[in-house]
Amino acid sequence: MRYLSLLLLMVLSILTTSAQKAGKVDAKTLEILHTYEDTLALMGYAVINDSLPEYRFGTCKKLITSLKTALKLQNSFNYPFERLKSVSIQYPQDSSFRIFTWQLYVNKDEYRYFGAIQMNTPDLKLIPLIDRSFELTGNLEQIVYGADNWYGAVYYRLMEVDAPSGKYYLLFGFDGYEFFQKRKLIDVLTFNENGQPVFGAPVFLSNKEDGGSARSKNRVLLEYSAEASVKMNYDEIMGKIVFDNLMDINGQYGEGPTKIPDGTYQGYELKDGYWLHITKIFNLILDEPPIPEPKLGGVKKDIFGNK
Repeated sequence: MRYLSLLLLMVLSILTTSAQKAGKVDAKTLEILHTYEDTLALMGYAVINDSLPEYRFGTCKKLITSLKTALKLQNSFNYPFERLKSVSIQYPQDSSFRIFTWQLYVNKDEYRYFGAIQMNTPDLKLIPLIDRSFELTGNLEQIVYGADNWYGAVYYRLMEVDAPSGKYYLLFGFDGYEFFQKRKLIDVLTFNENGQPVFGAPVFLSNKEDGGSARSKNRVLLEYSAEASVKMNYDEIMGKIVFDNLMDINGQYGEGPTKIPDGTYQGYELKDGYWLHITKIFNLILDEPPIPEPKLGGVKKDIFGNK
């Protein structure tokens, strides 16, 4: 996790490049960055945990400004900011970039997200991600958007995929969404010919059992009850994406219809660069609950098998 948290800075301000060359951080710069790291760690904690909204908002702005200043230091790309725990920092295996995301709690029904992509180039190109999820309408699993109208989330995993059509990256994320409902998603990140990020690509394919008119998705999104614990991740052992199958229920606390896991799992398996939907991952899950005693053909027998 060496390539970490320098990039927080560019979220509310639109930064595009930083004139510095990647290289080893000298001792003097290293000392300055240590000082910045301590300050940023305290700010990050306050953004997540302070009970007063005005403090959270104000500290979030200061955090961006301070990190922005730190990133102007030469070769800061190589400084990990390991103590900045409030920011998720993910990077692919090829280390071509890294992505920073974090969450700001506004009120019980509103969260705002901040993020940025830092390219591993000599000029350390910075691309801010502007959260517009509160304005996005329509089928969220089909929309394609860019950095300036990003569906904000905190990414907890980044997965690099080499496909015949070209490399892309899967972003596994969490969205606090609102008080009663939470969301998890798998987004798809590519870069266009201008080096700008594009979110969403039709790499998720349905199977014959799915039905419906849409045969592909640009991303996968689950919305579920805030009281539920939902899995959505890539399983290294199985070699598949695994996530909870959700069933509809009526909420108990006035939230209306919602969804919770039913104990079974769906998933996706990689085939020729595309992810083919698997309706049920674990075939050993019983379709009916086990009966309390064996049925012996309807004939009553004793323990020795006699009628």
